Amino acid sequence: MPPMSTMNLEEYAVSLGQAARRAGRMLSLTTGAQRHAALKAMAAALREQSGWLAAENARDMAAGQAAGLSAALLDRLRLDEGRIARMAAAVEEIAAQPDPVGQVIEGWVRPNGLRIEKRRVPLGVVLIMYEARPNVTTDAAALCIKSGNACILRGGKESYHSNAALGEAIGAGLRRAGLPAEAVQVVGTTDRGLVPPLLHQEEYIDLVIPRGGESLIRAVVAESRIPVIKHYTGNCHVYVDAGCPLELAEAVVMNAKTQRPGVCNAAESLLFHREAADRLLAAVCGRLAAAGVEIRGCGRTRELFPAARPATEADWAAEYLDLIIAVKVVDTLEEAIEHINRWGSHHTDAILTTDVGSVEAFVAGVDSGNVMVNCSTRFSDGGEYGLGAEIGISTDKLHARGPMGAADLTTYKWIVTGRGHVRT
Repeated sequence: MPPMSTMNLEEYAVSLGQAARRAGRMLSLTTGAQRHAALKAMAAALREQSGWLAAENARDMAAGQAAGLSAALLDRLRLDEGRIARMAAAVEEIAAQPDPVGQVIEGWVRPNGLRIEKRRVPLGVVLIMYEARPNVTTDAAALCIKSGNACILRGGKESYHSNAALGEAIGAGLRRAGLPAEAVQVVGTTDRGLVPPLLHQEEYIDLVIPRGGESLIRAVVAESRIPVIKHYTGNCHVYVDAGCPLELAEAVVMNAKTQRPGVCNAAESLLFHREAADRLLAAVCGRLAAAGVEIRGCGRTRELFPAARPATEADWAAEYLDLIIAVKVVDTLEEAIEHINRWGSHHTDAILTTDVGSVEAFVAGVDSGNVMVNCSTRFSDGGEYGLGAEIGISTDKLHARGPMGAADLTTYKWIVTGRGHVRT
């Protein structure tokens, strides 16, 4: 592909798409063993170049600090040799998973002897747009290679140097394994003017996955001529049911909110059944406040925990990505479910309870991609689910929902085998 400096944005978008389509066709003919070897080579390249990758990331960190990025965004952006080692390990975990390509989803033989099979096949070319998390670059590349797809990766300007360096390391691994480096292309400009031309390459790109703030996702959906899987905000709830023990509530709520507050599966809203609130709310909110969490509560919450600030209606829908939580007391389980479905983002919601009936009602009633029972919302993650990593956590219902692994980057084709059959 010619260097971007010789092309305008429209030409560059077309060249990215064309190169990806060629590479995708080559990948579709590879074996699972070849793709496995490529992923192992990618992981090795990340480890070998970890010092240089960390140095390039330091350039982005310095620029981010100078630009006044929040602590949460800087945490997402930061790479060190430990994080790079974990990124390489995630690539190897993906490599070790069963190959989704060619799997028979279902099959049967018709009375006339025709054998019908539905088999997984790659989507082709996936465009992934994301913000300040360079680990998305390696996760996305690995999942796409595992599933036989080429990908075009456009990270945020905050992580430009990190992503460019990661792209070079990934390309080196692919070449070492005999696969085209163009199978993973990291966009070589931060110019937002490239986004509309990319989203118009329906001839070459099969799917768009935006990861980031809601404004980014809505802009992509409005502009794209290509199907989009949306990964909207993570307004995740923890509901503390009437009979919940204190130790369960404290342990899970603290982990869900404070373990890593700047990620999409951190808890942003906390609901107490009125019976649980009388026993537990002050203690749980006290633990949160001691950890630096700002409590924004309803009237009943502020009666039980006077240090809470008044919550507004906007707080019930907020994704803070920070040490802030909205707290509300509800009268019934049904009111909790209604609140979550009204204000939540259909990402991840949890119930803490000892009542089996409450579990069944919550699981059936909450319309979210991930429903957690007596465990932290932080487990809503491709790695924690055994997927190795994730391309994102889809809040859509089509074509995938929840954490998306390699199998979610496939479609299927029908294979019909006969013995000279003709239709009468």
